[in-house]
Amino acid sequence: MSKIDLQKLNIDKIQQAFRAGDFSSEELTKAYLDNIKQDDTNSFISINDNALIEAKEADRKIKSKEAGSLTGIPIAIKDIILVKGQRATGGSKILENYQATYTATAVAKLREAGMVILGKTNCDEFAMGTSTEHSAYGPVKNPHDKTKVPGGSSGGSAAAVAANLAPIALGTDTGGSNRQPGAFCGVVGLKPSYGRVSRYGSMAMTSSLDQIGPLTNTIKDAAYILQAMAGFDKQDATSSTAKVADYVGDLDKDVKKLRIGIPKEYFNENLNKEIKQALEEKIAILTKEGFEIKEVSLPHTDYGLAAYYLIVPAEVSSNLARYDGILYGACTDKSLTLDEWYKTVRSQGFGAEVKRRIMLGTFVLSAGYYDAYYKKAQQVRTLIKHDFEQVFKEVDVLITPTTPTTAFALGEKVDDPLSLYLADVFTVGANIAGICGLSLPVAKDSNNLPIGMQLLAGQFQEANIFKLGNYIENKLKK
Repeated sequence: MSKIDLQKLNIDKIQQAFRAGDFSSEELTKAYLDNIKQDDTNSFISINDNALIEAKEADRKIKSKEAGSLTGIPIAIKDIILVKGQRATGGSKILENYQATYTATAVAKLREAGMVILGKTNCDEFAMGTSTEHSAYGPVKNPHDKTKVPGGSSGGSAAAVAANLAPIALGTDTGGSNRQPGAFCGVVGLKPSYGRVSRYGSMAMTSSLDQIGPLTNTIKDAAYILQAMAGFDKQDATSSTAKVADYVGDLDKDVKKLRIGIPKEYFNENLNKEIKQALEEKIAILTKEGFEIKEVSLPHTDYGLAAYYLIVPAEVSSNLARYDGILYGACTDKSLTLDEWYKTVRSQGFGAEVKRRIMLGTFVLSAGYYDAYYKKAQQVRTLIKHDFEQVFKEVDVLITPTTPTTAFALGEKVDDPLSLYLADVFTVGANIAGICGLSLPVAKDSNNLPIGMQLLAGQFQEANIFKLGNYIENKLKK
């Protein structure tokens, strides 16, 4: 067998190769593992020692005609999502040696479908960051330019797909953490509707916003993965019983019937000129292709980022209280008093960004400040959700930029938290409103860095963004 070309492999190509006997799942998995060993992007924190065993079992199923569309397909998992028996650090020193005692529902469903886990990808500590520079295991480098960030917090997953270290990776999206790195790394990043995918087994950062979603080379692959993961889970009370559509089967159905909205608030003076031009060119082509396109307004957009960065720290301060080094995680000198123990474990185990958000969250929830900050942020959240509800009565899908700029330099903003937070300006609204969104690569800038287009649709309307995304990907060539 000749060397496997891993460049931009997708599920259909892999399955076709399996059927033709071009290579096996074991051979493909070994090729990815070899690539990971030679990689210098720091995309992975750990490797699954049983990956080749899982691949051999997949090959057995393929030969015995027991295979499904995902059988034997390798996948990487963000290290904030649990896989039983495998290391799960959350990108934090406080969980450096922690091994998961159970498997996340989303991963369990993908395993049932026959997917092979390659390993765990690097991420901002407990998903707190927009550049994957806030990992206890070092920053991830953007495969397109290793002096640039890959985005975050799912930067390891996005970089792994972009660097051909995995054909698919799972990430989590709390305020753009799949879509923004997807845009920076030139891959597809999906944020499902809140409740569409079970959060059971994903380390909670902001429980009312977090969602597990895939990073892939194609829209169709994202549809395949969501198809397998979606649905109600009795282990997660926030998961929805809403019907799961046939995302893959409906990809080419009635796409020209979709009404497209262009929210004027997203195309402002802060948007990079090359990104604006690239998106306007695609929108012009869609207009010529016969799509109904209209300008719409989301009037409370400017308040989204401020509301998000009050809601998130508030929930962080609560969710991270469990990390005390007693039940699990880092341990310290057992002769310390309880007060000394807490101070030592948490000061040594948490990084600067996590400490910053815990302190801010504790402050906004404290007596005297709760009404002025947290309650007000929740009121703004309701207004933003209402904006989206109203606009989706007029249109089916929104087209926006994913990010205000292309990937910025490593170290450029790491000491300027407010500047880093602004990278989420176009993505946080979808999480606040609980709707679905994805980013797909549509062009490159003058520095050959990827430009992402964001598609947004109403809650549980993933089929609409898949249809339009698939059309843009295949009909509007970059």
